[in-house]
Amino acid sequence: MNMYLHELKSMRKSAIIWTCALIELAALYISIYHEMANDAEDFKELLSGYPATVRSMLGIDINYITSFLGFYSMIFSFITLCGAIQAMNLGVSILSKESRERTADFLLVKPVSRSAIVSAKLLAALTVMLATDIVFYAALYLMVNAVEIVNYSVKLFFMVNLTLLFVQLIFLSIGMVISVFFKKIKNVLLISLGTVFGFYIVGALIATDKNNDIERFLSPFKYFDSTYIIKNSEYEVPYLIAGTAIIIVAIIVSYIIYTKKDINAVS
Repeated sequence: MNMYLHELKSMRKSAIIWTCALIELAALYISIYHEMANDAEDFKELLSGYPATVRSMLGIDINYITSFLGFYSMIFSFITLCGAIQAMNLGVSILSKESRERTADFLLVKPVSRSAIVSAKLLAALTVMLATDIVFYAALYLMVNAVEIVNYSVKLFFMVNLTLLFVQLIFLSIGMVISVFFKKIKNVLLISLGTVFGFYIVGALIATDKNNDIERFLSPFKYFDSTYIIKNSEYEVPYLIAGTAIIIVAIIVSYIIYTKKDINAVS
C-alpha cells in the first residue's frame, strides 16, 4: 500500500497537467461548434473540397460532421492522441524510473517481491488514468451542457469517450513491455512520442484505404471507429478482442521479464 501511495504521489503533478491539457483541448473545439453549426452547409462544402484520403486521415465523415457527435468524433482523434502519449509515458516510466534515477537498490532490498512491485506500480498508473478520464469526462459533460448543445445521445457520447480509456490501456501495456526490454531508459518522452506518433501515422495511412479491415489491426488508434459507434451504438468486436489481447499479453510479458531481469542501479 505504501508503494502504491508513493507512486500516486509521484504521478500527481503530471496527471493534473495532462488532465488540464485534455480539458482545454476539448473546450477549444467545443467552443466553436455553434459557429460551425450555424454555417453547416458552408462548412460541409469546404470539407467536400478536401480529397477523400485527407478526410479519411482526419476522421471526417461529411454525413455526420454537422451533428455534434460527428463534429466531436473529428476532434476526438486529437484528444485520443494526447491520452495515448500520457499512457505511454506512464507505461515506459513506471518500471524504468528506479534504474534511471539510481534508486533500484533501495527498492529491491525491501521485503517485497518483484511481482508485488509491478502490481503496485501498475495499479497506481491505472488509478491515474481512470482519475484523468473521469475528471475529463465530467468536465466535458458540464461544458457540453453549458453551451446548450441539444439533440445528441448521451449514451453515444459516453461510448465514444470510453474508447479513450481503451486506447490508453493498450499504450500503457505497450509502454510497460518496451521498458522491461531495456536496462536503462534515459529519455522516456522520446520513446513515448516516437511510438505513439508512429502508430498514429500508420493509422492515418491505413485510413486512406477503404478495404482496410485487416490493416486496422496494425494501429490501436483504428480499433475504435467513432463513426461506426455513432451509426451502430456498439464497438467492433474483432478490434475489441485484439486490443484486450494486446493488453493481457503485454502485461504478462512485463511481469515475467521484470521478475527475472538484472536491474543495475548505477550505470
